[in-house]
Amino acid sequence: MKSIIDILDLSTDEIEELIAVAEDIIQNPRAYAHRMEGKKLATLFFEPSTRTRMSFEAAMYELGGNVISMASAASSSAAKGESVADTVKTVSCYADIIAMRHPKEGAALVAANSASVPVINAGDGGHCHPTQTLADLFTIRREKGRFSGLTVGVCGDLKFGRTVHSLINALSRYPDVHFVLISPEELKVPSYVKRDVLAKKGIPYEQTTNLEGVIGDLDILYMTRVQRERFFNEEDYLRLRDSYILTPEKLKGAKADLSVMHPLPRVNEISVAIDDDPRACYFKQVKNGKYMRMALILKLIGGDGQ
Repeated sequence: MKSIIDILDLSTDEIEELIAVAEDIIQNPRAYAHRMEGKKLATLFFEPSTRTRMSFEAAMYELGGNVISMASAASSSAAKGESVADTVKTVSCYADIIAMRHPKEGAALVAANSASVPVINAGDGGHCHPTQTLADLFTIRREKGRFSGLTVGVCGDLKFGRTVHSLINALSRYPDVHFVLISPEELKVPSYVKRDVLAKKGIPYEQTTNLEGVIGDLDILYMTRVQRERFFNEEDYLRLRDSYILTPEKLKGAKADLSVMHPLPRVNEISVAIDDDPRACYFKQVKNGKYMRMALILKLIGGDGQ
């Protein structure tokens, strides 16, 4: 039994296998429509979610399986003080696989160590979000055809952004990737990410507060929102939330084949005027995430889909 807590739990070969299955699902959806009949996915979301939760549920339904879930953390036994370990031990009695989101870093690992079925981390605090990264990687592959030789700009909240940390971890395993880290001083990438991932692997990167000054160099621009729920101080959030707003004017200096990505939800960091620009990929990411989650469910409890 394998759980997926961090994107590094999957080797690059396993990611390639998932991409191949996701591509096949797109081409041959009927071949997968009954693969999970008789199987149940439990979604345990202790934080609000739209895309991730519905993506997991849609993935399981499209594979022919069923979904059970709790309405909210407030309506679950967690509100009575039940531990994460006890919750997943209980839910393991009802389901074949669990997708869990939790506000505390490390909660997904506790769940995986306690459950008797595979656990997929659907986001744990500011730590990581591996299935969003699978969606991101699939989008990059479909847009660029490769992972190597890319200049990747990540912009916005790089301190608390778990999607950013996961993406840096994932892309750091491919050759000739260059990162441009764009953020306010207060929201820079944590030192442990720079030390343990970028510096340790000799990956070139630069840090800047100026998006316009580097946008012309980028193959990928990964925008993120400033996350109100990670701040302890409302004044700090209000001061930083509009640090970067991508507009058509700013895109004039970008490459014609730039891929603009965003894990969503957005607030106002990407103008809606960009939605119809062919470089906008963020809604493609949403659909790609469903296919990669389908492939991952198949890998963990239903074979490799071949």
